[in-house]
Amino acid sequence: MKILCVIPARFASTRFPGKPLAEISGKPMIQWVYERASKVFENVYVATDDERIQKAVVAFGGHVVMTSTEHQSGTDRCTEALNIIEKETNSKFDIVVNVQGDEPFIQPEQLKKVANCFNDPAVQLATLVKKFSNSEDIFNPNSPKVILNLKKDAIYFSRSVIPYIRKFEKSEWQQKYPFYKHIGLYAYRCDVLREITKLEQSPLELAESLEQLRWIENGYRIRVEETDMETLAVDTPADLERVKEFAKNVLK
Repeated sequence: MKILCVIPARFASTRFPGKPLAEISGKPMIQWVYERASKVFENVYVATDDERIQKAVVAFGGHVVMTSTEHQSGTDRCTEALNIIEKETNSKFDIVVNVQGDEPFIQPEQLKKVANCFNDPAVQLATLVKKFSNSEDIFNPNSPKVILNLKKDAIYFSRSVIPYIRKFEKSEWQQKYPFYKHIGLYAYRCDVLREITKLEQSPLELAESLEQLRWIENGYRIRVEETDMETLAVDTPADLERVKEFAKNVLK
């Protein structure tokens, strides 16, 4: 099973322009992500649409491919990157792992978990979830919730709290049910990746602004593994400051 790890990275983030190049303890964030992924995967590439990011990756010795500025999602960018890399290297891959370029401290164990899902030949797509801790706000719409079936496939993703717990006050819900939040790490079989990026946006996807609902609406199955490790995504400059403090402790 040959795995390609792709790290989509664009410069023009609405909330944080230039985010992949933000410095954390002397290194750009994209380098932190790249180095973490390289501990697990032999073939790691950054896929970007910006020459500044391309130059930064080349400067630290990483692999990078230039992709279109028109992509609406990291999944779309991964598809183009896969096609370019297979052509340039004259090789074929079985699995693509899509690692978010704004999670500088993604854990190698998490990457292994999502990749190992494909030891089951029936798995088409895979992702990770983590139980909400008691201190986390399950009502935060920026933390998508996930419902699983007994086979560990995702039934639904929502920005709303799912499921609804009847007969109890909302303040008690987290004590009555294990709510899962989605960790934005995806992996796909290459043929499935190419298929899903050809699909039109679906009604549920448009309603919730969650691309994975397009896949579910079209009958694809998403295998879900659970992690107990926290992730530190950088969405805003304030998040970056929090991550910098974390980095200081890691490097002590």
